Amino acid sequence: MADFAPDSASGPESFVLFVEAHYQAAYRFAFSLCGNHPDACDITQQAFYLAHTKGHQLRDDSKRKQWLFTILHREFLRTRRRETAHPQTSLEFSEPLLPPIHVDHAIHLDSKAVLLVLQTLDENFRMPLVLFYLDQLSYKEIAATLDLPIGTVMSRLARGKQMLRQRLEEDRVGDAGKIVPMPQPKREGGIDG
Repeated sequence: MADFAPDSASGPESFVLFVEAHYQAAYRFAFSLCGNHPDACDITQQAFYLAHTKGHQLRDDSKRKQWLFTILHREFLRTRRRETAHPQTSLEFSEPLLPPIHVDHAIHLDSKAVLLVLQTLDENFRMPLVLFYLDQLSYKEIAATLDLPIGTVMSRLARGKQMLRQRLEEDRVGDAGKIVPMPQPKREGGIDG
């Protein structure tokens, strides 16, 4: 498949012919997977891009179309996994659901309190937080240290930070070093009585 290689002299013309021959079929397949035009266009374009940049990996030229459809399917699955892991939400409608942000919250924290609350987190979330913030390792270094994919490290860091923040909001550390729940304000009147 030397004619697909980007540095080949006949590459661009051959690739243009390949796109012209298979674009409609690839788009129809993408549309059947996605169910909408914009996403189908995006994954079709990405599949052709990957086919062009990785063309040197194809060993049997007679399987170009099958290979393209495999790339297309994998790209669809990759985008769906990303959308599932990171759903898009309009802030306009979800603003009332967002937790309140206290700018001066960090002023009231001490390192002992943070470390005590950090110890209550599950090891899967605590270890990446410790390596990132206390040992100042990069995502790549944490992934190598914990033998995890970088995406898993990033996900655990995000979830761990959220859990740590939530527990710090809910709890305070007493003088004796024990985590003591913060007193809840008493409600007067209304249904709660």
